[in-house]
Amino acid sequence: MKISKTAAASARRLFGFCQTDGRFDESKLRTVVARLIEAKPRDYKAILSAIQRLTRLELERREVTVESAVEIGDSTRQRVVAGLTNQYGPGLVVQYQITPALLGGLRIRVGNDVFDGSVQGRLERLANAF
Repeated sequence: MKISKTAAASARRLFGFCQTDGRFDESKLRTVVARLIEAKPRDYKAILSAIQRLTRLELERREVTVESAVEIGDSTRQRVVAGLTNQYGPGLVVQYQITPALLGGLRIRVGNDVFDGSVQGRLERLANAF
């Protein structure tokens, strides 16, 4: 569904109200959506659709997948999470996966960012260089 520029701008403004200290606040989102449905301004369905999209993107940005060739220890997990929290802020949802094809190292995905420190990734980059 294509929405108008004014509806998109309204959605961004309303989504901005759902932030507390730069962090997404679900309770504020519920309040904003409830008031929007109650008031039913022009293009409110398009605004709701845009808010839903912005919320989905925000939640995806907070998802972290850590892939390793073998099970990693608790101290390594804590260091990885601490580094990611330092860079991306608190509130990350971290999942760990074992992917034997990596051969060694880690591949970390945070939203759309990928940090590939795996042996497989290095071998692929070396092969592409030739």
